[in-house]
Amino acid sequence: MARTGNRDDRFSTATRLRVLGEQTAARVYRSQSRRQAHRSRMTGRAAFLALVVCTLVVALAYPMRQYVSQRGDIADQRRTAHDAEKQVEKLRDEKARLQTDAYIERLARERLHYVMPGEKGFTMNAPTAVQHEQQAVGLANRPWYANMWDDVDHADAAAARAGTAKH
Repeated sequence: MARTGNRDDRFSTATRLRVLGEQTAARVYRSQSRRQAHRSRMTGRAAFLALVVCTLVVALAYPMRQYVSQRGDIADQRRTAHDAEKQVEKLRDEKARLQTDAYIERLARERLHYVMPGEKGFTMNAPTAVQHEQQAVGLANRPWYANMWDDVDHADAAAARAGTAKH
């Protein structure tokens, strides 16, 4: 029985070792390619570039903050100037009105309770104002220590009411 070259090659030790070597090489190649895929791609150039970018960010952070702050200050100053211009305009209007006799007369009637000759003036007090006036007169006739003790009593009562309201 003659053996063919194919059959002998398939079962020979050299052929088996060669096949095992190829399989092992393929496994090693696959594992290395997986490691390289997972390995960081950071090179020296990339690290230097990252360092330069970080340095620029740090170097420009303070001037940018100052710029933004100054822009805010400028906006505040513009608002203040605008408000001052409005106030000046109101004061000019008031000055112009004060130049007229009718306006002066109206102010004298309202604020100083002046009346024109032949007119009768009346002043009415609000009821609460009269009560406050009477209370003030009554408190003024008492000795000072009585008023002080009343204030202490009122403070204690207010503190007690606040304490019960919290609970």
